[in-house]
Order: sequence, then structure tokens, then C-alpha cells
Amino acid sequence: MRKIIFVLLFSFIGNLFADPLPSWNEGNTKKSIIDFVQAVTNKSNPNYVTPENRIATIDNDGTLWVEQPLYTQFIFAIDRVKTLAPSHPDWKKQSPFSLILSGDKQLLSKLSFKDMEQILAVTHAGISVEQYHDLAAKWLATAKNPRFQHLFTEDVYQPMLEVMNYLRANQFIIYIVSGGGQDFIRAYAEPVYHVQPENVIGTLEKTKYVNQQNHPMIMKLPTVLLIDDKTGKAEAINYFIGRKPIIAFGNSDGDREMLEWTQSNKTSHLMLLVHHDDAVREYAYGPKSKVGTFSDSLMAEAIKNNWKIISMKKDWKVIFPFDLNKN
Repeated sequence: MRKIIFVLLFSFIGNLFADPLPSWNEGNTKKSIIDFVQAVTNKSNPNYVTPENRIATIDNDGTLWVEQPLYTQFIFAIDRVKTLAPSHPDWKKQSPFSLILSGDKQLLSKLSFKDMEQILAVTHAGISVEQYHDLAAKWLATAKNPRFQHLFTEDVYQPMLEVMNYLRANQFIIYIVSGGGQDFIRAYAEPVYHVQPENVIGTLEKTKYVNQQNHPMIMKLPTVLLIDDKTGKAEAINYFIGRKPIIAFGNSDGDREMLEWTQSNKTSHLMLLVHHDDAVREYAYGPKSKVGTFSDSLMAEAIKNNWKIISMKKDWKVIFPFDLNKN
């Protein structure tokens, strides 16, 4: 009996002092996260926040998983164009579809965001939400990032997975708030991030309820309802959550307003930006990148307002879960 008690006590003490963020290097950024969580969860601390108000909002592309060389949803849409092309012979002469079907190796650098909006509208509409989820899930089950040659769903950031687990363990309510399509993210958020579909907020297309032969469906329409980026992120947080976050993670200009909205919270708050500065293990990009733009003005605002800059190169021991096997 004494031996059992000793083992249980040893295990309890070990868990109590276990590192909640083992893939993070020791430093100010890691310390700021742990100190913040400890403060807002300690009832004797003046910065204590009740569980229902422990709202965490986290961007997806570039914050939770790789967004280079192009947003994953855009790559999915490009593949959908190729799949649907036989039913649309006119696409061979119609831009931007003709560019995709030409097999041009410089395709990704030539497509504009306007082109992608058109491609998304065509490839994501005319089917039910359930059909779309099935298509996205099946594609993600085999599709790989061209550089890392791992499934896109494996190219997630191990340090951020640990942050999410740490927040959950301390009764935070986690929301993914992304400029990516809400339905696309919902197709994988639960198995990959353990975030339920109702806690995913993304860009929305209009939908329409139909009942075909006693079979109710929500059909996707080729019209945008809400762009969940920049000012849209703060607005969407208000629409769908109704409470201000107390901690927010982003990585680009599109997250600026979400962090500003978080900072306006009268309770204790923490704002963080992932800085892609590791060309060896992932990518290094910033003001000049059209994907995940991190402008000089965003950096200046972050420094002025004491937002924490997460250096991928300095703060993260490993980038991906599959890196853990290398240590």
C-alpha cells in the first residue's frame, strides 16, 4: 500500500512540475504564455479570469499549419478544377482555368487572389455542405505538401498543438478564427486540432436550404457572405462568440484587428504573432510575401503594444510532430 501511495504521489508531483510546452525553447515568449495562464487561472491572483471568459482565438494558416507555397484550400481548389475540367470544356480557353489546365510549373506564382476567388466560387458551390466536407476530407487523407512530402494535416506546428492542449487543460475555450473557408477547416479541425466544428470561424459562403425528395440539404452558393480576415475577424468574433478573447495568436496582417480587439479587453490579455523566420526548417517570409504578409507596420505595432513575437527559429525546438522522431 505504501508503495502504491508513493508511486501515485510521485506521479502527481511529476505532472505538477511537468513542462506544458516541451517543444518550446526556454525564453521570454514561452515564459509569457505560462505566466499568463497561471495568472488568469489562479483565484488569488488579481488577474484571475473565470473559465467562461477564458476565450482563446487562434488563426489557422501560418499559425497552426504551413501556408506556403499557397494556402492549402487554394491547392484543394486547383485540384478540384482539374477533376471537374472534363465537364467544362470551355475552361481550356477561359482564364484562370486555362492556366491551371496548361500544366504551367509557375502556376502558383501567376495566380492572383482575384483568380483564386473565382476558382473557389466555382469549385466550392453547387454541392451540399455534407458533400463538400466529404470531398475535402478525402482529399486531405492523401494530399501532401510539395516540399515536406507529408500530408497537409501532418504539417501542423507541434509547439502550437502543445499550446492548445495547455489552454484546454486550464479551461480555456479555443476558437479557430481564420480567413480560410469555414467548411474547409471544419473538415479536419476536430481530428487534427481537437477543435469542434462549432468552434471554427472562417470565411463563409452563402448557403440555401433545400428539400429534395424528403432529403434536407444545405447547398453552397457561389457568393461570399463573410470574409473572416482583417476587420472581418474582429467582427466575426463578436458575431459568433459574443465575448472578447483574452489570448489571441496570429501570424500576419490579416490578424492585426483580432489582436487589437483582444487587447481592448479590460481583463488580463495576451497577444502573440508567429514570425516565419526559419528558412531551413520551414520558411522565411514577411513584408513582400503575398501569402501570410507580415508587414513592417504590423511589426511596429506589435513592438509598440507589447505583443509577443514568436520566432520560429529561436522559440521552437521542433516545427512539426514528425520532427519529434528525429530527436
